[in-house]
Amino acid sequence: MNKLEQLKTMTDVVADTGDIVAIAEYKPIDATTNPSLLLKAAAMPQYAGHLAIAKNWAKAEGGCSEQMRQNCTDKLAVDIGTEILAIVPGRVSSEVDARLSFDTVKTIEKANRLISLYEENNIGRERILIKIASTWEGIRAAEQLEQRGINCNLTLLFGFSQAVACAEAGVFLISPFVGRILDWYRSATGENYDAQTDPGVLSVKRIYDYYKTHGYKTVVMGASFRNTGEIESLAGCDRLTISPQLLQALSEDDGSLPRQLFPDSANGEDKVHQSESEFRWQMNEDAMATQKLAEGIRNFTGDQIILEGLLSN
Repeated sequence: MNKLEQLKTMTDVVADTGDIVAIAEYKPIDATTNPSLLLKAAAMPQYAGHLAIAKNWAKAEGGCSEQMRQNCTDKLAVDIGTEILAIVPGRVSSEVDARLSFDTVKTIEKANRLISLYEENNIGRERILIKIASTWEGIRAAEQLEQRGINCNLTLLFGFSQAVACAEAGVFLISPFVGRILDWYRSATGENYDAQTDPGVLSVKRIYDYYKTHGYKTVVMGASFRNTGEIESLAGCDRLTISPQLLQALSEDDGSLPRQLFPDSANGEDKVHQSESEFRWQMNEDAMATQKLAEGIRNFTGDQIILEGLLSN
């Protein structure tokens, strides 16, 4: 077996792309999307029909120009997600507008809107994960959505305090970003890291051990990988979402892939509880998590605005 096949025996593999051709080739369990991936997908010829449908649908819905742009991108995201769900057996993650990252009420409204659009496409909520940034407000929105039967994927997660808050809120899944953590530490220290000392890998291992030690059901899905070494170091994690380029690299490697993470032997630190002020203080003390969260929200917002502009032309 190649390394991708070996990985699938111990970890649920998720495709980090909106490219249906790549998804069909590598046969992941689930797929994740975000504004950056949707922007790439919008440039692919196979999605030209979806762009036209989204534009016409938004026009028919009416409203001000801003509302029409948002309706158009929501419709495009859901229609691409629907097409992905015709290929994968599990779920697709669709992201809430990053501009709502600090608004609990509007995040819930947008999540309900996306679920309604999926239901219009005859897709049940049990096949959808609503992606929300791991701000305090986003975590509180996810907590309420989970109570209403809408499962969530908490993204842009960089710090341990975010992971603790997500587990206590009972969210379905978290996406700790491995590669972006590595990027920050490389820039801050000037050091090179191997797979064993990679700060992003160590962050996910810490979260995984903590969750398994204390019996949290929240799924840990490592994301944002820079190389296959990071992926191999997290073999055995609940899920890993991987780009087509790295899926290809794993599929072309026939070497041995030993399991690294084991739920039964996890030895996490003592359980902690956080108030809002404690959460915000811990984030304040973690420069990497604070900076990468803010940067991620800005970048997703930028791609969302570009996508809206593309669709409005």
